[in-house]
Amino acid sequence: MKKDSLKGWFKSGAPGVWMSGGAVAMAVIMTVGLLAVIAVRGLGHFWPADLVQATYKVPGQAQQTVIGEVVQQEEVPRARLKGAGLPVPDQGPEFMTRELIKVGNRDLNGSDFTWVVGEWLVDEKRPSELMALERREWGNFYGYLVSVKEEGRVVAQGPAAWGELQARLQRANTLNRQLQALEKKDIGAINHGLERLRLQARKLELEGKLDAAAQADMDADRAELNSRYKAVEERLTGLHQAFARDSLVARDGNGREVEINLSKVVHAIQPNAMSGFTKLGTYFGKVWEFLSDDPREANTEGGIFPAIFGTVMMTLIMAVIVTPFGVLAAVYLREYARQGPVTRLIRIAVNNLAGVPAIVYGVFGLGFFVYVLGGSIDRLFFPEALPAPTLGTPGLLWASLTLALLAVPVVIVATEEGLARIPRTVREGSLALGATKAETLWKIVLPMASPAMMTGMILAVARAAGEVAPLMLVGVVKLAPSLPVDGNYPYLHLDQKIMHLGFHIYDVGFQSPNVEAARPLVYATALLLVLVIASLNLSAVWIRNHLREKYKALDS
Repeated sequence: MKKDSLKGWFKSGAPGVWMSGGAVAMAVIMTVGLLAVIAVRGLGHFWPADLVQATYKVPGQAQQTVIGEVVQQEEVPRARLKGAGLPVPDQGPEFMTRELIKVGNRDLNGSDFTWVVGEWLVDEKRPSELMALERREWGNFYGYLVSVKEEGRVVAQGPAAWGELQARLQRANTLNRQLQALEKKDIGAINHGLERLRLQARKLELEGKLDAAAQADMDADRAELNSRYKAVEERLTGLHQAFARDSLVARDGNGREVEINLSKVVHAIQPNAMSGFTKLGTYFGKVWEFLSDDPREANTEGGIFPAIFGTVMMTLIMAVIVTPFGVLAAVYLREYARQGPVTRLIRIAVNNLAGVPAIVYGVFGLGFFVYVLGGSIDRLFFPEALPAPTLGTPGLLWASLTLALLAVPVVIVATEEGLARIPRTVREGSLALGATKAETLWKIVLPMASPAMMTGMILAVARAAGEVAPLMLVGVVKLAPSLPVDGNYPYLHLDQKIMHLGFHIYDVGFQSPNVEAARPLVYATALLLVLVIASLNLSAVWIRNHLREKYKALDS
């Protein structure tokens, strides 16, 4: 009886349902777990951790004071520490504690991180006066505030120095923002205008039209730009002098004092004296800076806004390019092409293109788009700029086109499947009512197939936004000097190189000279890349669902 019931249970298909449900549950758990690990390790980097001060007593060596953040703790065999050259005694427990401490003060210590033996740390404490300085150069500084100076003269010291430091640091950050605005916007616009005048003069010279009147007009424009530059330069000089006015004197744990100009300091906090709500506010402030600022210190400090902007911009341009080409190709193959061996061969080729390694597309993009197409455009339309390339060099346009070429098979296949699902009776009914084939296609078939087109675009965005290998050849760089969108004509600079979140992860994770400092940023950037791709996909899913509801009546 049990055998028959078990056989009936298998015949009912229940085992397949349970296996499918278990596989889906396992996939969801693994995905959520992976995202949770990335989020904890990445977002935890921005929490203002307490600073520990301890005396480090290595047997047979002079003791020293260690100040910093405890980043990692692990148990290691005693023999391993002894093999590393540490003076570990032969007798004792089999395992000892090893701690990774972020000690900062790279200008004094030579390294941001150091491994210490936990059993040799004594007199651990957390003084509220300990200070953490986030600097624009040389990483963090950990120690005590001694005094605040103005033009070399001490204006505050002791307990009153901390309030004075915060007020003057706020002033310094305001001046820094004004300096950045002048250098990026005002001076950038002036340099752009001077370069356009130079290219205009060269173009007129090549065409033989550089007469006295044209030269006089350009000289007048150049004089006006130079006058603007002198005015901006005077403002810059004044801001730089005011920016470098204040400084502080800090002392590390071993009594060494160093004077730091406030122009080099981003933030100054005393984490041991901060309440939970204050730490929470500081945490969200640092997360926002990570999302909105430019990178510093070989991309291991600061923010990643240029990489976010470059990723989104390139993906949107790719979607604008790939969607019409993919849809037109699918419409031709499904609606107009004769269904024969040639059409089947084309479909096989399209399906095979989806499996070509991405780096092959990058090599093709570099050879064809950059050197052949871009070089030809430079010779035809930008001869005045030669030999300096305009479009004959990797940039945003060629990166977007390369990704579009990589993603177009996905759009073609998805659109064809959508067109194939539209009932033949719908087409015949439209034609019977007097509509032409083109009108039927444009007003009936394509609107009904639009959800499938959006599905193809979603898949294209999901594949293209995370690609790194081809972009390294056709337009993505470690650090871009400016965004491809600004207030200078033509406003969108398709010839400029960009930053990308995927390449940023590769660069910080594998090319950074400061591995320990870069590790949490790899997790944070990876989480952000996932969120950016998810946001783009969710936007496309919402549009697809809206179109599906709109044309549901026609489908039924």
